[in-house]
Amino acid sequence: MEMHPFRRAVEADDEAAAFALLHEEVEFRSPAVHRPYRGREVVAHLLHHAKATLEQLTYIDELHGEGTVALIFSARVGDREVEGLDHLTLDEQGRITRFRVMIRPGSGLMAVAQTMAGRLEADPLPEPSAQNTSRGM
Repeated sequence: MEMHPFRRAVEADDEAAAFALLHEEVEFRSPAVHRPYRGREVVAHLLHHAKATLEQLTYIDELHGEGTVALIFSARVGDREVEGLDHLTLDEQGRITRFRVMIRPGSGLMAVAQTMAGRLEADPLPEPSAQNTSRGM
């Protein structure tokens, strides 16, 4: 099976191509906060910082279903090894309408959350066009 375009874009360090796949009203769910983030600009900003936080990000498997893709990855955050899954829900045009992240182990998730919080403090999220104002990943 062919690699999903989002995976190809991330592996090529092509943020513009990755962000172009986001639906205008994409919803992003993080394992570190209880409310979703909404909107392409906000989610693109989060993904930019997530890519920088998750060092040596490598997708190791990819699962396809009808209207859904799961990208399994490994990465490092400082001295922590993490594993995770990016679950993408797609619309009829293949745009990402929902982006859900899961990370393990808990200590790795905490390292991701702390690193992301520091990055977002230095470079805050753009003002959302939707109702979400939560911070941190």
